[in-house]
Amino acid sequence: MSLKFFLKAYAQVASIVALVVLVCVLLFNGLNSVREQFWYERSVEPLMAWLATVPEPALQYHWMPSLFGLKTGTSDDFQLSPLVTERLSYGQVVAEPSGEGYLFYVAAETGGVIRISLEQPYRDLTRALALIVRWHFDSATPETQADVSSQLSQVLNVVISPVQNQEELPDQAVLDRLSESGLALIRQDGSRLAGLVRLSEGDLLAVKMPAPFNPWGWPVVVLLVVVVGGVLGLGLYLALRFVDGHLRKVESVAIRIARGEMGARVDSVDGTLVSRLASAFNSMAEHIQRLVQVQREMIHAVSHELRTPVARIRFGVQMIESANSPEALQKQMSGIDGDIQELDELIDEILTYARLEQGGPVFSLRDGSVTDIVKQVVTEQRIIREGIEIECRIDDGSGRWSQADIEPRYIHRAVQNLVGNAARYAEGRVLVVCCLDEDNCRIDVEDDGPGIPESDWEKVFTAFARLDDSRTRTSGGYGLGLSIVRRILYWHGGQAFVGRSEALGGAKFSLVWPRRKPVDAVL
Repeated sequence: MSLKFFLKAYAQVASIVALVVLVCVLLFNGLNSVREQFWYERSVEPLMAWLATVPEPALQYHWMPSLFGLKTGTSDDFQLSPLVTERLSYGQVVAEPSGEGYLFYVAAETGGVIRISLEQPYRDLTRALALIVRWHFDSATPETQADVSSQLSQVLNVVISPVQNQEELPDQAVLDRLSESGLALIRQDGSRLAGLVRLSEGDLLAVKMPAPFNPWGWPVVVLLVVVVGGVLGLGLYLALRFVDGHLRKVESVAIRIARGEMGARVDSVDGTLVSRLASAFNSMAEHIQRLVQVQREMIHAVSHELRTPVARIRFGVQMIESANSPEALQKQMSGIDGDIQELDELIDEILTYARLEQGGPVFSLRDGSVTDIVKQVVTEQRIIREGIEIECRIDDGSGRWSQADIEPRYIHRAVQNLVGNAARYAEGRVLVVCCLDEDNCRIDVEDDGPGIPESDWEKVFTAFARLDDSRTRTSGGYGLGLSIVRRILYWHGGQAFVGRSEALGGAKFSLVWPRRKPVDAVL
């Protein structure tokens, strides 16, 4: 996996995570701002409804104006909006955020609007309810306190219980606050508040509140889970759609190639998940296209090459029928034998080239002496190339590096083809130079022939390539030798190229390949 693809995928995942977090935060804050205001209205509603039934709440509960901003007025006095006024007309409790907490409004039964201000709504509401409970208990007789407790618990939505057992007493710090102000707030069950009040007779009452606002209520959790799942599902869908789109491109190109459009290729942006697949597919398509082109060229060239010797054999057979002497018969038989030998050599060349071009043989490289192969080829060519001086030159110091990883039979074939070609076109001299070092093997074959024009240097390695006079009966050859040489060097991890000989003035063919096969090389 490439670093570019990893960084791109990491950036995309990080973007999706950041998007999910941002959406969740916005939803959480936005939804909870509405839920919190609604909860405040519902939790303060019992207190506001109780105050609405009191004829003069500011007089009856004289501490509330100073502690909780209790005030009675009209909608115009409080500058209420039409929406708030309409809600009040329906008997609802309305909460409005202010700079110091929340303002709560309710329509009084006697007319007008009652407003209180709670800086910390849950905490201040607990204090207000506890003080109201204490006021009513202090105003009631012992006989009626039970009825008062039942009525207040039901109307104010609290649980009122006397503190009678030693285990129910709070710690000393709370008792000290009770002694100073007659009221103390304690936390019960983790988050719930309860107001402890001391009655005028010295008894302690606990006014237990409902559970406070929970920002992680199940509707919020469900919504966040749905949002997270939806965003992740959308991201996964887009990613799969992207991959599926590229795979469909590969599928489409494969179908086009199957229909005969060998030039079809997959367009893919680098760094994507399927870019390597597209690159491998395009390489395969190019290889297939080249093989198909080679096959077509071979079929065309082979049909042309076979036509001439077959025609000569047919002519020779016809001449045998009309031969009137043993000498004429022997001459025709010799000609037919030569044509059959030519066919045999051509077929051998074609099979060798096809084997190398279409995937190559199963090379089993082993340690072998390059210098011994060069010397053997030179010796063999000297015997069959009479009149041509073939010189072998091995640089000083190359002997110690003569052992290399090679397939001896194919290296022998490559050097033999080059030396044979050089002797065929040379006027009288061929020079074979072997240069070996620690890293590479190089073999140069030079001749003093007419040479090859620079414009044809690449063309000579093409199968069945024809230069001006390279296919005459005098020069011989089938146009496959140099193609075979190049493929042999390819499967050895090297190259074959042509140039101009500075020493002899003719052509110079060079073979260069690594002396030792890399450990991870696969042939």
